[in-house]
Amino acid sequence: MIYRFRVILDNDTEDSIFRDLEILESDSMEDLHNIITQSFGFDGMEMASFYVSDDKWSQGEEIAMFDMSEAGNEIKTMSTTKISDVVHEASTRLIYVYDFLNMWTFFVELAEIVEEVKGVNYPNLMFAHGQIPDEAPEKIFQAEKDDSSDFDDDYETDDFDDIEFDENWN
Repeated sequence: MIYRFRVILDNDTEDSIFRDLEILESDSMEDLHNIITQSFGFDGMEMASFYVSDDKWSQGEEIAMFDMSEAGNEIKTMSTTKISDVVHEASTRLIYVYDFLNMWTFFVELAEIVEEVKGVNYPNLMFAHGQIPDEAPEKIFQAEKDDSSDFDDDYETDDFDDIEFDENWN
């Protein structure tokens, strides 16, 4: 079977930047990583991870390029994890982060599962929309968007002299 994915750059702008990809369900997560990086024009030399996600795009279990965990805390790696072990009809979403210094973040969603077509080489870039910017989009977190604080007290965080605090409490 063939998995068709839409991979969308999380860029907080009106311009959609996405790629539609096809890949064998039996391929590894590393194969999916490779087609994503190639389709967006990256060299694929930076660290990356997939994260299993739910319907609200919450970040779940990590699938890393390499297992850098300490003994006994082994995690899934891209090279040893098949796509079908992670993605299926009941779990269709992944978050993909490429280059942890720049934090290129992508939403990966299984669009459909279809039969393999003879004569087509997989993985396959089906469609590309939008040009990736020169720099990773800056992340704007909800608190920064709101312009208002959840904390409504009378303290100014710039002036701690008015706060009664015993520096020698221990």
